[in-house]
This record gives sequence, C-alpha cells and structure tokens, in this order.
Amino acid sequence: MIIIGLTGSIGMGKSETAKMFAAHNIPIFDADAIVRAAQAKNGESLSLIAEAFQGVVVDGELDRAALGKQVFGDKTALKKLENIMHPVVDRERKNFFENAEKNNAKFVVLDMPLLFETGGEKGCDFTVVVSAPKEVQKARVLARPDMTEDKFEDIIARQMPSVEKRIRADFIIETDKGLDAASNDVSAILKKLNDKTARAFKGFWQESLYDA
Repeated sequence: MIIIGLTGSIGMGKSETAKMFAAHNIPIFDADAIVRAAQAKNGESLSLIAEAFQGVVVDGELDRAALGKQVFGDKTALKKLENIMHPVVDRERKNFFENAEKNNAKFVVLDMPLLFETGGEKGCDFTVVVSAPKEVQKARVLARPDMTEDKFEDIIARQMPSVEKRIRADFIIETDKGLDAASNDVSAILKKLNDKTARAFKGFWQESLYDA
C-alpha cells in the first residue's frame, strides 16, 4: 500500500484536490473532517473543549467564532486545543490504515494541512503539495465567512511557508490553473506511481509529471 501525503497551506485548494484523488476510488483520510466531527454536537471532544475554554459551547454546540477568539494569537491556548484534538486524529488515522489494509487498497491519501509541520511526512511514501500564488490564496481565504486579514496572517504565520513545502514535496499541483488542469495532474501522479520502475527512484520526482 502506497501512502500519499496531501498537504498545502490554507486556501491553496487541498480539499478540492483530495476529491480528485477520491474520484480514482482512493481512500482519503481527512484530518479536518475528523476534527469537525469530534467538535460537533455530541462529539467526543466537545466536553473537553467546554472545560478548557469557557463560554465556547452554547446549548450543546461549539461556537467556533468564540473559540477562535480565544486561541487567535495565543500559542498557549492553541496548544491546549491541539492536545485535545491530536489524540483523536491519531486514533482515527490508525483505524483508517487498518481498514485500508483489510480492503487491499493500493493507494491511500492522508489529507493533512499540517503534514510537514507535525512531521507526518515521515509516515508517507510520497508527498503532494497543492500551491497557488499568494494573491490567489489570499482572495480565496478572505472570501470565507468570518475571515479577516488578521486571522489570515495569523494562520499563515503558524504554517510552514509555501516555498518550503514546495521544496520538500515529491509532487506539486498548481491549483490556480483550473480544476481540469489539477485533475490532469492527479491522474499523471497516479500514473507515475503505478510505474513500479519509477517508484524505485523516489527522490527524483520534481520533474514534469508528463515526462515519459
């Protein structure tokens, strides 16, 4: 089973790219989805969050804006939240791998926004970074509800610079060229990885995806 780590900074198009891998019937581990489920009404992490952050759970539901205000710019508060959520993600990732192996999956994708920041790439065979120019990224993010420039810059400051992610990546998908181009890149990556001879030469992947 080949483990593909998919990552990219906020607003780079990672979620849409994950859907393109899923269209090839590849199992996707979505770390963000795990977090959202654990923080949802009756979610397993909700009571711990309520205990750690006063006033962020109202009528049994998480007020994400209130939580954001408490962790925004506060490294100690952010670390407290991470300590609640990371064990949940780690457990679900283990379950995901076990199920994929039982189903004889050839490929799996780990969709993780902080893949490099947390050292998650060490558990991957190959990494894919989605990327776009800063102005495109910023426009996408600021179009989201309740997003401000200050929040955007704070998030960026906590993520590895995109240029560093590009250097570390085995493959790069430029998402500002349109969905069809990104989808073609996903297909080209999978074609490369299906080539057993090519897989023996990991470390030489930042060539054209379409080289013979």
